[in-house]
Amino acid sequence: MISGYWVIVPAAGVGRRMGAGRPKQYLPLLGRPLLSVTLRNILTWPGLAGVVVAISADDADFPHLPESRDARVHPVHGGAERADSVLQALNFLAEKVSADTQVLVHDAARPCVAIEDIESLLAAEAACALLARPASDTVKLAQKSGDTPARVEKTLERARIWLAQTPQRAPLAQLHSALREALERGDPVTDEASALEFAGQCPALVAGRGDNLKVTHPEDIPLAEALLRLRFAALEGAR
Repeated sequence: MISGYWVIVPAAGVGRRMGAGRPKQYLPLLGRPLLSVTLRNILTWPGLAGVVVAISADDADFPHLPESRDARVHPVHGGAERADSVLQALNFLAEKVSADTQVLVHDAARPCVAIEDIESLLAAEAACALLARPASDTVKLAQKSGDTPARVEKTLERARIWLAQTPQRAPLAQLHSALREALERGDPVTDEASALEFAGQCPALVAGRGDNLKVTHPEDIPLAEALLRLRFAALEGAR
């Protein structure tokens, strides 16, 4: 299993879909900021070397997080979009660690990822890999027109559909060049795996748990809290 890897957490966004009036990563989750809960989880991952958190230049909240004072945590200024923030973090790492260092990029809004999934991702033999979930619902492709309601164009082959999660893993130099070149070309980069795909790579899909929830909408907060309470209760019961 890989050790000595680094984790990048892009956390410079404003979370427009949440509509909360403040950055999503600082909304309360079990009485703590969401980003704090996510970082506390990451700092327990086996073999971790360090974490780079990309925050906005005017972020006054990050220094107040207990995790920000951990010697393994390094803040950098992010960019306008997620990919820009990840690139800034990769620029930082390129001056600090070797080119073949494995890098995991993880959403600040995924506080519930399980250690078992991290271990599976680290154990994957492929150089590039990501956690993902095989689709369980029938997947419909909508027509391109702006009609309301949307209309179905066709049904996709569900057996080939996977829903991407994070972390997503790749060697530093490979991810750095792929992301930088994709942005320079104006490719539609939606995650790190898509940048690697534009560079001709085929990242491995590592089946992850369904409870690796991404907090995106207001109703996701109580669901994430319920999942975490169940996990904490299970840990207490195992002691």
